[in-house]
Amino acid sequence: MTKSALQIARASYQPKLPKALRGNVKAVEGEPTQSVADQDAIKALFPNTYGTPVITFEGSDETVSYPAINVGVILSGGQAPGGHNVISGLFDGLKKMNKDSRLFGFILGPGGLVDHNYKELTADIIDEYRNTGGFDIIGSGRTKLEKVDQFEKGLEIIRQLDIKAIVIIGGDDSNTNACVLAEYYAAKQYGVQVIGCPKTIDGDLKNEQIETSFGFDTATKVYSEVIGNIQRDCNSSRKYWHFIKLMGRSASHIALECALQTQPNVCIISEEVEAKNQSLDDVVTYIAQAVADRAAEGNNFGTVLIPEGLIEFIPAMKRLIAELNDFLAANAEEFSHIKKSHQREYIISKLSPENSAVYASLPEGVARQLTLDRDPHGNVQVSLIETEKLLSDMVAVKLAKWKEEGKFVGKFAAQHHFFGYEGRCAAPSNYDADYCYSLGYTASALIAAGKTGYMSSVRNTTAPAEEWIAGGIPITMMMNMERRHGEMKPVIQKALVKLDGAPFLEYAAHRAEWAKCTDYVYPGPIQYFGPTEVCDQPTKTLVLEQKGRNQK
Repeated sequence: MTKSALQIARASYQPKLPKALRGNVKAVEGEPTQSVADQDAIKALFPNTYGTPVITFEGSDETVSYPAINVGVILSGGQAPGGHNVISGLFDGLKKMNKDSRLFGFILGPGGLVDHNYKELTADIIDEYRNTGGFDIIGSGRTKLEKVDQFEKGLEIIRQLDIKAIVIIGGDDSNTNACVLAEYYAAKQYGVQVIGCPKTIDGDLKNEQIETSFGFDTATKVYSEVIGNIQRDCNSSRKYWHFIKLMGRSASHIALECALQTQPNVCIISEEVEAKNQSLDDVVTYIAQAVADRAAEGNNFGTVLIPEGLIEFIPAMKRLIAELNDFLAANAEEFSHIKKSHQREYIISKLSPENSAVYASLPEGVARQLTLDRDPHGNVQVSLIETEKLLSDMVAVKLAKWKEEGKFVGKFAAQHHFFGYEGRCAAPSNYDADYCYSLGYTASALIAAGKTGYMSSVRNTTAPAEEWIAGGIPITMMMNMERRHGEMKPVIQKALVKLDGAPFLEYAAHRAEWAKCTDYVYPGPIQYFGPTEVCDQPTKTLVLEQKGRNQK
């Protein structure tokens, strides 16, 4: 493999580990747990993995002899920086317990387990990928593990390779699938453990035990660097408003973190839009007013950050999309035969009067994008909706009207950007390199402790790494029931931006000032070598959340 100078230098970096994982380890069990909601329904669906305790690992003077074990690992869903270090930590943890343990990687996601597509991950392979971005060591995929025939087909290769445990590295849906798989194998008494690791750059897989999902730190630093570059350009030419859409379909954590890092003129937070029952016109008016206010000061330029899932958080649009999802799930075959030129009229005729009126009011392009093929979970693919262009077009129309009325005296010209894939496979920051390595190492400890249906957990990560707390959280503890494909399904509850939380309150305290002033911050590229205050800092979101939690 050809390597860049940075990769060569990074190969020698040894990720930091919590003190408790550096020597002999013992598992300490807490109290029994319950799901975050819908307890009776979740318990009925997961009788063999429900109610188990939170695990914390502590150092021990007792030396334990572990038998050699074969383990399988799967990368599931979208890429996130640090995945290779999770696998490296898992590998090193298994080898520390017994040098004869083996690790098998299933190729291109959960489908590799079902299709028996795998390779053994040896030390030579692992060493090529330490501290690198991407998931290319084994690839990733979005196959959902949810059917009995998949579980049984996977069991065939598990038995053939004498695998005792599977580690699934993924987001909320992937870890939900891990929980379903763990329950099935436990119910059948197959003797196969299943452990999850929390991955998603969106930052919406977290709770008190899972402080952050890996990749969020690196991705937001990458996006913030580029936003800073755009803001520097914006402040240099002083003639464009830049509308920047950022990843985050179900939560606005990325947009909020980037706003805290770069101080843009406007940042829309989807959760606030929903809480205030704002319409699309309300959002447009808010942006247009910021443009007008800056124009009055002679500043015909600025930046606007937009979460990609915004459309689904506007209450009227949310109701429309929910009905569209259910309708298209039930009538997919019929809809597929409708000519494209007639699809708009067909949809309008099939929806309830309220949603039909909203749909009819949308620009042709946005209306069409709302009926495109759903993702594997039955949801609108919001990344395909050009929200940044929709908003800038509507702002332009409103400003033109205000100009006729004498309410706007400036100029308005827009540029559009969508930052998504650029951040998913970046070389992990020191924080993500350390955090991910610890997550993988913790997964090996959970396997050694005989646990299944657990997610690897590393907490207290704003402190020095030796003070981090490693353990495991039952996946059922994070679950609730939600509607998917028209049916109620058990899924991990997404963590949305809390409007009474410290990160949002910090942004809200400054946004009026940032809207009017040109007080941009230019973070620059991620730094891997140098002073700890430059290289090892976690996200502002995590620091503020931990500070707020400690003050309670």
